[in-house]
Amino acid sequence: MTNQPEVLEVDLGHLRMSALAWGPEGGRLVVCLHGFPDSAWSWRHLGRILGAQGLRVVAPFTRGYAPTSLPGDGDYHIGALMYDAAALCRSLGGQGSAVLIGHDWGSYTCNGLAAHPRSPFAAHISMSVPPIKGITPRRNTARLYGRLMARQLRMSWYIMFFQLPFLPERVVHRIIGRLWRDWSPELVDPADVHAALAALPTLRHRAAALAYYRCMARNTRPLAVYADMHAYSKAMPRGRFLYLHGTRDGALHPGFVQILARALPEDGAPVMIEGAGHFIQIEQPAVVAGHILEFLAGDTAHPRPPGDQGPVG
Repeated sequence: MTNQPEVLEVDLGHLRMSALAWGPEGGRLVVCLHGFPDSAWSWRHLGRILGAQGLRVVAPFTRGYAPTSLPGDGDYHIGALMYDAAALCRSLGGQGSAVLIGHDWGSYTCNGLAAHPRSPFAAHISMSVPPIKGITPRRNTARLYGRLMARQLRMSWYIMFFQLPFLPERVVHRIIGRLWRDWSPELVDPADVHAALAALPTLRHRAAALAYYRCMARNTRPLAVYADMHAYSKAMPRGRFLYLHGTRDGALHPGFVQILARALPEDGAPVMIEGAGHFIQIEQPAVVAGHILEFLAGDTAHPRPPGDQGPVG
């Protein structure tokens, strides 16, 4: 991969986190969180664009993904991911002005922190996975939700497969290429699939990545240290929030965005990226960057609601 970013090693105390970085060190901090099956390298196009605009973009490899260390506590609940992002923000000195961008599982983390009254981030941008509560069926969306779920269950076959013991982590490396093709049919760069595989080099790493799905599907409880964060993992965002979704997303049906649009305030309408699949930050980085920069330009007009802005995590 050309135009190599900086490589950072950040000791969060509870976790040693590796990250890629673009842009000047003194720029406004933008933390970008990847999902599955993915890695920090998927932010390389967007990172260069935003970095060229003076922003300091930092994309970590999230817990369980090499070269970030495997967490000693073995917790992969959304609350733990939220805790890591807040701790990274604090370690990099961005608290109060930083921006959080999440894609896929990174969106779960971003959505949860956007709902938390003490998020250290001033603005939250989520891609390809809406806030859970935002797509919960209501009286005026129940019929649409039912139609969409019938299709989504077929699209989400892998989630059910990942609930099996032992087998999925032993074969998931063979499935990753198929998921990329299904989710973003027009995406042809094999570098991203290779990077995703490189971030899951051992059986332990693959089991960690699947643990994200297992923790959510089995509705287990996180460790006490992550409980406060996790309590907001399914809540609606508050304050500065932007949602982006591809019109050809093969992982989560774009129709769910219609339900989300009815749940968000009028000035928070979701943005559809025409012709893009699931990995919109790779497929159309210039378009995505344009929406992000436009959104951030309005920070002073729409400040985060008052609340305890003390540290979290």
